[in-house]
Parts: sequence; C-alpha cells; structure tokens
Amino acid sequence: MQLKPLFIAMSLALGPAAQAANLSDVFRDAQSYDAQYAAARAAYEAGQEISVQGKAGLLPNVSLSGNVQQNYIDTTGAGGISNSADFTSDNLGVTASQPLFRKQNWVQYQQSKEQVKIVGTQFKAAEQDLILRVAQAYFDVLQSQDNIAFINAQKAAISEQLASAKRNFEVGTATIIDTHEAQARFDLTVAEEIAEQNTLNIRLRALEKITGKPTGSLDKLVEAPKLTDEPGSIDEWATRAADANLQAEIARISKTIADQQVEFNRAGHYPTVDAVASYYYYNNQNYGGVALIDSNAANIGLQLNMPLYQGGLVSSQVRQAVANQEKARQEVEAAAREASQQARRAWLNVNSGVARVRALEQALTSVKAQLDSTKLGQEVGVRTFLDVLNAEQQVLAARRDLANARYNYLLASLSLKAAVGSLSPADLTGIDQHLRPGAAATTSSSLPDAGVDGLHRKSGNPAAARTTAVRNDGQRVQLKMATLAPATSEQR
Repeated sequence: MQLKPLFIAMSLALGPAAQAANLSDVFRDAQSYDAQYAAARAAYEAGQEISVQGKAGLLPNVSLSGNVQQNYIDTTGAGGISNSADFTSDNLGVTASQPLFRKQNWVQYQQSKEQVKIVGTQFKAAEQDLILRVAQAYFDVLQSQDNIAFINAQKAAISEQLASAKRNFEVGTATIIDTHEAQARFDLTVAEEIAEQNTLNIRLRALEKITGKPTGSLDKLVEAPKLTDEPGSIDEWATRAADANLQAEIARISKTIADQQVEFNRAGHYPTVDAVASYYYYNNQNYGGVALIDSNAANIGLQLNMPLYQGGLVSSQVRQAVANQEKARQEVEAAAREASQQARRAWLNVNSGVARVRALEQALTSVKAQLDSTKLGQEVGVRTFLDVLNAEQQVLAARRDLANARYNYLLASLSLKAAVGSLSPADLTGIDQHLRPGAAATTSSSLPDAGVDGLHRKSGNPAAARTTAVRNDGQRVQLKMATLAPATSEQR
C-alpha cells in the first residue's frame, strides 16, 4: 500500500516524456502560437471586410438629422409698437440617396474583390512559410541530436582505444605515442561535443520560439525516406512555378488592381447620377415675424453632378495610375522569374539530394568494410593504432553526413512544392511516416550513446563485449566494445 503513491507519482512524471511529437504535432502547436502566422491570420480576417466596404458604395445611403433651438425674437414695428417672442423650435429630417451611375464606386467594388483574393493568397503563403520554418527548425534539432550521439559514440570508441593503449604501454607492447594520440583525439572530441551542445541549445530555443512550449521528445528519422527523382524536367517545374507560385499570384492580382486603378481615376471625368429623397418635419418655425408655424416637407428626384474642371487633378491621377500600372507589370515579371528560379534551385537540390544520399549509403558500406579490414590489419601488424582511429572516425562521419543528407533531401522536397504553390500540411503527414519516437531533446550530455556496438550493428557479425576504460578525468567506466568477425567475401 505504501508503494502505490510512489508508483502513481512516477507514472505521472514519466508519462509525458513517453509521448513523442512528430512534424504534424509541432506544426499544429506552431499554428496556435507563432506570432508571424497569427498576424497573417488577423490580416486575412481584416481583409474579408474589404469587399463589404467596396460594395457599400453601390447601396443606398440613409441618414437622419435634426436639431432643437431656443429662440428669442424682439421686433419694433411702425408706430413704435414692439413685438417679442420666446419659443423653442425643432426639426427632424430623413434623407436617402441611391447611386444610379457612379463609375468610380463600381470600379472600387471590383478592386475590393481582388484585394480579398490577395489577403487569401497571402494567408496561404504564410501557412507554407510556417511549414518550411517548422520543418527547418525540427530537422535542425534532430541534426544536432544526431551529431551529439555520433560524438558520444566516437568518445566511446576512442576511450576503448585509450584504455587499450594504456594497457599495452604498461605491459611494454606499445609506445606512449599511441596513448598520446588517443588522449588528443578524446580531448578534441570533448571540445566538439561542447560546441555541438551549444548549437543544440540554440536550435531548441528556435523551435520553442515557434511552438511556444519547451521541446520534449521529437520523433526521429529512423526509416530512410523513399528517394525518388522528381518527375518532369527542370524547365517544366520552372514554368509551373511561374504560373502557380503564390507570390507570383499575388503580383498578378496586384497588377489587376493597378489596371482597375487607371479606370478608377479616369472615371473622375464622368458625371454621377443619384436618386435622392428626403422628408423634414419643422415645429415652431418663424419666417420673418413672430408667427409660429409647423410644417412638413418631402421631396424625391434625381441629382446630376458633372465635373468640369478640378485644376488638373484627375489628369494627374490618371498619369500616376498608368505609371503604377507599368510598375505592377514589371513586378509580375520579377515575381515569375523569382518563382522559376526557386523551382529550379529546389529541383536541383532534390535530385542532387537523391544522388548524394545514395552515394553516402554506398560510402557508409565502404568505410565500414574498411574499418573491418583495418582492425584485422592491426591484429596482424600491418595497420597501426592511428589507422584504426581514423577508420572509426570515417564511419562516424559517414553516418552523420548520411543523416544530414536525408534531412536536406526532405527540406528540398518541401521547398520544391512551396515553389509551385502546392505545399500543404498533408506533406508533413507524409514525412511523419518515416519518423519514430526517439529520445527526449536535451541540452545535457546524457543523450543516448549509440556506442561502437550500435554503429556497427549492421556491418557484419558484431559480438558485443564490455570492457573497462579510463577517461581523461581518471574515472573508470564500463563501455561496450564491438569485436567484428572477419568479413566474408560477399561482405568485402
């Protein structure tokens, strides 16, 4: 019974850490927190009112007016007779007008509908930008975690070699040079680990800035993504981007608004026709004498306004709008060219990324085979201790480069879809299929140590063993050591 509260407390403490977040989870957190995306959402909501305001210029305008006055009148007539009056007067009126022909109001309404299209496209572009920023920050954290894991594995391997060199030196089968080589490698690895821990800390804060919460456990890329060259030529993708890129689309809509602005300004020369109606009630009004009357007045009719000359204002506004129209046309061309360039760059990154990943996969197989051969060569005396250390480091570097190449490939594929305007949250779901729960993100050095055994689990026929190594601080620790059986002819 006494253990039950402790068990519950441990379950609550460990429960959240067991729930890993994938890319889609992080993106949903960013959608509800990221200030840049929230500003775009508010701008979108505000932009929906533009069409309502533009349509208002085509609808009736009704107003109510009235006043109350206190009056005092003192008059002197013929013969010195004076009359005075002290009274309160008031009036109340309703006026209504309906535009019948107002060219500017109609053009303004058409512009308002185009402006609504712009804010909708801008909000979609903000979503795509958020997807790219989340993916970049997510993979940056995974990259630093991988780097630290590889560094820890390298430390473990060097620690084994350091312990072995010290033992061999003590029994006289090796020189002190091997010990110094291993110690130097170990110290350099510690320095590299410190730098990478700092990088991880910075990248965790960057991800936290987007999501608004501390970064816990992130799913890791443990399954290699399917590598496929993008169908279609680079020119086809460039043409597609020029037509469908969101920024290019915004520029085209802006060009339409600029065209309409020319028409709007030219309409300043046109007459306007309105239907007008009014009704007024006057109470206790005085018309030159002291007699007080009540009256009602109503009228209905058409009102024409014909501009004749406004000091050259309208003509100047037309010339200004024509110049802005040309500016908008050039901006459309610039946006289309930039979109094509983005698509070309992303297409090259995707296809070169595929080739790089495949080359690094082959390179990893080769360096692992080289490591096996180097270890065997050391046993028979044709390879040195330093050769083994270099081979171990090549394996670790190949693994790190392969992981980074896979991240870059995924980011490039997202960027290519963004260039052609088709990027959506569903693309993150596709990447989630290659992610699996991993260790919690941390800035400490307690990240899981892959170790030599973990690094070579797929290299052949490893046989794990434990040995005691002495670190540079003098502490004796238990380390895993993988002894590799001789490679078969097929493996070689």
